[in-house]
Amino acid sequence: MEILDIVKKHAPITSEQIAEMLNLTRPTIRSDLSILVSLDYIDAKPKVGYFPGTRKKMGEEDKQNLFEMKVGDIHAVPVIVRETTTIHDAVVTLFLENVGHLIVTDEEGKLVGIVSRKDMLKVTLGNAAASAMPVSFIMTRRANVVTVSPEDSVLDAARKIITHQIDSLPVVVPAPSGHDGDVNVVGRISKTNIIRKLLEMLAEN
Repeated sequence: MEILDIVKKHAPITSEQIAEMLNLTRPTIRSDLSILVSLDYIDAKPKVGYFPGTRKKMGEEDKQNLFEMKVGDIHAVPVIVRETTTIHDAVVTLFLENVGHLIVTDEEGKLVGIVSRKDMLKVTLGNAAASAMPVSFIMTRRANVVTVSPEDSVLDAARKIITHQIDSLPVVVPAPSGHDGDVNVVGRISKTNIIRKLLEMLAEN
């Protein structure tokens, strides 16, 4: 990757300088920098910049595997609640499954929204009656939910997670029936399992 070559030749170098050399904006390369730091190809020091990491070189096979890996290869089982589920029951599910978000679907399994730990905390603090409300009252609705498909690349999923500052994404496919834009949930891909899979894959080479 060009970023690795630039860091190797010009370290220490800031993200602004890297973006300028690539004729890109800083936000455009932020997710790529985060991924490379996580994989130890580059290292970052606050107020100084980026340096080469402990992995000295990314081989062609590594690059090929990174670009070819699909969301469908690694996504996890989705943690789903129905839109009629009470906030109390959703909180229980959230902690039992140890996740940061719950995917909300209708009775046919179509995605209708997503609800986070923060959403539930906001509405329940100081309001005991809120626990009996359905999650549909507080969820982020379908139109504003960021998703990926099984055919999307894992790198694209990682970019979306970093750009939108979220923990995980619903993995969806077009619903076999219904209106245009309706999707069924088939999985969940998180920041944690992306990083774990990439590290496992590179450790094998």
